[in-house]
Amino acid sequence: MKHVVAALLLLASLSPALAVQPDEMLKDPTLEARARNISTGLRCLVCQNQSIDDSNATMARDLRILIREQLAEGKSDGEVVDFVVARYGDFVLLKPRFKGTTIVLWLAPFLILGIVLVVAVRKRAKPAADPLTEAEKAEIAALLNDKSGPTAKLPQT
Repeated sequence: MKHVVAALLLLASLSPALAVQPDEMLKDPTLEARARNISTGLRCLVCQNQSIDDSNATMARDLRILIREQLAEGKSDGEVVDFVVARYGDFVLLKPRFKGTTIVLWLAPFLILGIVLVVAVRKRAKPAADPLTEAEKAEIAALLNDKSGPTAKLPQT
């Protein structure tokens, strides 16, 4: 039983710690849910590997407040995201949009996988070595049949 409790506590400690402070939250639960949805998709410009929802950085807090202000003004989710992207660039999106400037980012994994597969198939299709000529086969047979070679002096068991 103690192990189960310890495992549950460990799992609870592994869940993401959200950095949203109570004073940032909107009173309207619907608007707050929209704000959380938007902020989980935006990158913290300080941390760079966290969403602004997870980051304790001051800039992330400012962005969370900015999002909530925009939503309170009646803007749609798309308008809020567009506003933030216009201000900070596509880098702020954790999941970049598919467009001309990000096409390499989206297609690179498939291109790399394709190259790896082509190289692997070509490597497998190549013969390991050139086949032996008849002269080489005859020379090997003669060496194997020769009893006066280096193995002839070994004791027989």
